[in-house]
Amino acid sequence: MPYCWTYDSAPGAGDWAGTSRCSCSLCVYASRRDTLLSSGRRPRLADLYAEVEQVRGDSFRADWRLTDLIRHAKICGAPDPGIICPDGGPEFAELQAQVRTALKLEARKLPDLARDGGRALCSGCAAQH
Repeated sequence: MPYCWTYDSAPGAGDWAGTSRCSCSLCVYASRRDTLLSSGRRPRLADLYAEVEQVRGDSFRADWRLTDLIRHAKICGAPDPGIICPDGGPEFAELQAQVRTALKLEARKLPDLARDGGRALCSGCAAQH
């Protein structure tokens, strides 16, 4: 498999200071650091995932919500994304429209996982929680 820029701090850096694994932008199998980095690189996508959590009550992972991770990044910091993907094209707008249309449909399960007060990811987050 060819080398991918996502392993670097920024495209072309060649420093291996990016993600530890090449996968979907926001992957439930990724480490917390990789997810923080990815949510910094694709903030609009991360916000859309967080919107799904809030509306549906789903949790990105069983051990933490993306909503909490975004809050953690704002309060306690996150890895420098090196690049921010604008997600401003028609493809993202269409994805966003499809997600919001789906969110208007009845949920297929009880929406109670992510609607609680949230989870602290570190002591800094707990102080602001």
